[in-house]
Amino acid sequence: MNAIKPEDKAPQVVSLGCRLNTYEGEVMRSHARTAGLDNAIIVNTCAVTKEAERQGLQMLRRLRRENPNAHIVAAGCAVQLDPARYAAMPEVNRVLGNEHKMKAESFHADLETPVLVSDIMTVRETAEHLVEAFDGRTRAFVQIQQGCDHRCTFCIIPFARGNNRSVPMGRIVQEVRGLVEGGYREVVLTGVDITGYGSDLPGTPTLGQMTRRLLQAVPELPRLRLSSLDPAEVDEDLFQLIADEPRLMPHFHISAQAGDDMILKRMKRRHLRADIIAFCERVRALRPGAVFGADIIAGFPTETDTMFDNTLALIDDAGLALLHVFPYSIRPGTPAAQMPQVKSDVVKARAARLREKGRAALAAQLTQHVGTTVRVLIERDGHGHSEHYLSVSLTGNCERGGIVAARIVSATSDVLHGEVT
Repeated sequence: MNAIKPEDKAPQVVSLGCRLNTYEGEVMRSHARTAGLDNAIIVNTCAVTKEAERQGLQMLRRLRRENPNAHIVAAGCAVQLDPARYAAMPEVNRVLGNEHKMKAESFHADLETPVLVSDIMTVRETAEHLVEAFDGRTRAFVQIQQGCDHRCTFCIIPFARGNNRSVPMGRIVQEVRGLVEGGYREVVLTGVDITGYGSDLPGTPTLGQMTRRLLQAVPELPRLRLSSLDPAEVDEDLFQLIADEPRLMPHFHISAQAGDDMILKRMKRRHLRADIIAFCERVRALRPGAVFGADIIAGFPTETDTMFDNTLALIDDAGLALLHVFPYSIRPGTPAAQMPQVKSDVVKARAARLREKGRAALAAQLTQHVGTTVRVLIERDGHGHSEHYLSVSLTGNCERGGIVAARIVSATSDVLHGEVT
């Protein structure tokens, strides 16, 4: 098992998209450094939307202009889905799909085949690595699973990531323990579909069971976060942890996608509007003051004005405060691409309305924290995030990477302002 620890002269990594890409970026950084690719620039691409793909292509071209002698590696989801496109780019020296990018041998300087992309659907296990540090970050990410067994009609990611593959509990504990020993005070459990954790492991442990054992095994970990949750898969053990484990942070990000039942059915989601609201209400009853975020898609095919209004109203009805809004993006090969499409100007307008509503919801949430004392993980120059994952700007003595208590004295539209106590 490889021990991964970035050093001062590490190859550069640009991770686009999700937190899982950030984790994988550190693995690739170590492989490139060990292989002697000190001039490597690795771009870990994203394919969740057309815009994400465009940004990846733009990044590769810009990096080549600015670094004419670099060894540029294109890797990740967009590469996995369309390797020929990236192999044909004159800016790119090496093309690695999602399986090969995690293998040390893919970064050997004398690699004979510069394009390594295999059938991701045949992969059955996660690659074994121990990440000890994250370059430039005070919050650590730990992969607990890969892939997804579900087939939402809008989503191409299972075809880029493969089916669900869970990391054994012992390895998760080992990695988290090492990160805490290295000085990290907060860990985020991440993956493609973390509520699907354990379905492929002996005994089929749930996300809640694994999380409980992890917290018991690493009592010195101050803060643990979960990435995006599917409200249809949250298990009773996780609800119990929410109620009785203060080290599990009171911020929960939901893979909601829409707030209209017909659209949710056409998306092939496993929850309905009422399930999202019920999840938030139950969590609030267990953990008063919990803050909720959500992924929401604007302008899904067939979405009418009334359907959109139901999604817009969900922000208030569920009490959502931290929104990730995505204008619907056609993903060739998905069922939604064949459905009647909403006009692009309507999609953009709906996304703008959702973001505006989200900004107002966040401002209202921040106002509720004025006069309270929060604990902030310091990330840079007197800035960090509270337990609720709210951005905080601080005055007073605070050291990067530490957790400090702060009295919140005011709030602007997207930031709390506090004094270290």
